[in-house]
Amino acid sequence: MSSGDTAWLLIAAAMVMLMTPALALFYGGMVQGKNVLSTFMHSFFSLALVTVQFALIGYSLCFGTSWNGMIGGLDFVGLQGVGMEAAGAANTAASSTVPHLAFMIYQCMFAVIAPALISGAYAERMKFSAYAVFTVLWATVVYDPIAHWSWATGGWLLKLGAIDFAGGTVVHLSSGISALVVALVLGKRKGYPATRHPPHDLTMTVVGAGILWFGWFGFNAGSASLADGRAALALANTHLAAAAGALVWCLVEGARIKKATMLGLASGLVAGLVAITPAAGFVSPMAALAIGGTAGGICYGAVLMKSRLGYDDALDAFGVHGVGGATGALLTGLFARAAFGGNSGGFELVGKQAIAIGAAGAWSAVVTFVLLKGIDAVIGLRVDQEVEHDGLDGALHGESAYGSPGGSAHGS
Repeated sequence: MSSGDTAWLLIAAAMVMLMTPALALFYGGMVQGKNVLSTFMHSFFSLALVTVQFALIGYSLCFGTSWNGMIGGLDFVGLQGVGMEAAGAANTAASSTVPHLAFMIYQCMFAVIAPALISGAYAERMKFSAYAVFTVLWATVVYDPIAHWSWATGGWLLKLGAIDFAGGTVVHLSSGISALVVALVLGKRKGYPATRHPPHDLTMTVVGAGILWFGWFGFNAGSASLADGRAALALANTHLAAAAGALVWCLVEGARIKKATMLGLASGLVAGLVAITPAAGFVSPMAALAIGGTAGGICYGAVLMKSRLGYDDALDAFGVHGVGGATGALLTGLFARAAFGGNSGGFELVGKQAIAIGAAGAWSAVVTFVLLKGIDAVIGLRVDQEVEHDGLDGALHGESAYGSPGGSAHGS
């Protein structure tokens, strides 16, 4: 095994872990001050909850011996057989130069952030108990199967020839589609859209966006598994796409409202990052600029459509991650080049990418709908109107980010 490859993968895993707290900042700044801690909990609790789920069963469902290309077996339940041996010896697409444990913990960070992304759709109105049950079930029956389809040796999408370098379909499309379903099932926030729900701290959001940009280098370049030229390509492409997405979003916004906003720049860079994720190790740097810029414009349009269509995706999880993930997956099929280790792009590969988008999107939508209806029937999904009016921080967590909640879980 290679100490260099192993060191890089461990550093990349730590960088991807940091993206979940960064997401808490990014989302937390966009909600009202009375809901900032509940929004933080959506990310931080996922970091704890999904980590345990992944160690117990999630990793095995993702990368255990394939059952007809649909789901992994129980080979690695409780991380049995996951040790310091080479990862390539297991049923994974990982390099044989890194320890199996390193590959597992890296993949764990992807599983953690995927359901946390959905929280942008249900911010400020979902019960914490419902959130916790939904998160662990979604990770098990939505994320794990799609990860197996796309990344495990026997996965049916991988065998089909669809490509997803670092999770455009697995992470972003699946969470974005699920976010749209959650927004529709849960309903609008109290008073929306007549009552404005402005961000309470854009500085917090921008800091979160900056840390996401940094962490995304681990997200994409780490997916090379090796400390090699493809990792360098993926890192460069990630940065270029983020920059292009930010610029195009600001240009389109400026043309429309005569102002370039800080929130717009932050949203645009994230859109560029989302779109380059499936393509990062397969396309040229100039293609990365095109992918990021295209996503910046398309995702801006998708966010505008929210008000016209009347659904309340509070923090634009669908508009950025769902639409950006689909855009990136299709453009991966167009721009991928064999010279960069991918298939040669063209109509055939675009078709395979479209199949992957359709399959992952349909599975995410249907299973998410069933989960939500089941949870609603058993424990209920939404807080009552009084709690929503007063704020979730005090009512659900007994805390306040900026003063006394009127009752503390730790008060004397």
